[in-house]
Amino acid sequence: MAGITLQAPDLVARIATILRAAGSSAEEADTVAANLVLANLSGHDSHGVGMVPRYVDAVLEGGLKPNTSVKVQLDAGALLTLDGQRGYGQIVGAQAMGLAIARARELGSCVMALGHAHHLGRIGHFAEMAVAQGLVSIHFVNVLSRPVVAPYHGGDGRFGTNPCCIGVPLPGQEPFILDFATSRVAQGKMRVAHNEGRQAEPGTLIDERGRPTTDPGVVVVPQPGGGFGALLPFGEHKGYGMAVACELLGGALTGGGTWHRPADQARAVLNGMLAIVVDPHKLGTADAFGREALAFVDWLRQSPPAPGTDGALIAGEPERAARAERQRHGIAVDAATWAEINAAAAKVGLAAA
Repeated sequence: MAGITLQAPDLVARIATILRAAGSSAEEADTVAANLVLANLSGHDSHGVGMVPRYVDAVLEGGLKPNTSVKVQLDAGALLTLDGQRGYGQIVGAQAMGLAIARARELGSCVMALGHAHHLGRIGHFAEMAVAQGLVSIHFVNVLSRPVVAPYHGGDGRFGTNPCCIGVPLPGQEPFILDFATSRVAQGKMRVAHNEGRQAEPGTLIDERGRPTTDPGVVVVPQPGGGFGALLPFGEHKGYGMAVACELLGGALTGGGTWHRPADQARAVLNGMLAIVVDPHKLGTADAFGREALAFVDWLRQSPPAPGTDGALIAGEPERAARAERQRHGIAVDAATWAEINAAAAKVGLAAA
């Protein structure tokens, strides 16, 4: 079977149909599908429509609850504690950020703790919500699923890819959106590489015996010994430290929980997120902030390009370039991923597309 290239609206329609068949309302299905396709448009196929087979499995096993809203557990002004109740992360995450944004605009800042959300997807989406309102946001996220990242100097998976994200509005310019996994690469990128038959970069993975490997399948499918390999943290001890911080802040502090048990086969992916949202105007530094931020970004852009490069980029620029390219030429979905999506559709009674 060959892969397929679709324009974004057509891909959204197909994914929304599957999600409706899996139990979501039309509005929820459309919102989740649009969010997934936006990840593909942004160049992050790891967080795009390739997640649908896992979502369908999670719904069928009861770990993901369609048509579920965020629940307020604590409202203490600038402090919000929220429960995602295993709802779609694209839904409860946006609801949680909407509450945090409103509170930051009112009070100047908000610390929002969200636990028990199903897979939140691309965390940069939530930072984009904040910067669109002129707000700064910082996000620490943990992942409750089969642990796929090894500690620095460790030999097996002990925690998830635990993303960190920072969004900063830049007056009159596109925002700074830093969104990264604390592993060398995202787990979903290894799924995509495995499906496309590509090897991983050296220094990215270890196999189930703790040895270096470039085979992405070691973290995607069970290995001959019955276990899995693991991703490595980025930046050696520095990325490892950031990953632990995301587990402690996104998991422990939010009340969503941390991973400290043997791996299981559950398909649900739960996230906790600690978000800090700040209004520069309420802080009293808006004028200096805008002036200094633009001056610094301009200073960076004046750096001469390194040989073989187009010069320094600002976080968020690659995603915006990818969106423009894929809006024009469509989104390519490899054959293996498209087959998995069609298999997921069959599980909820739909014919293959």
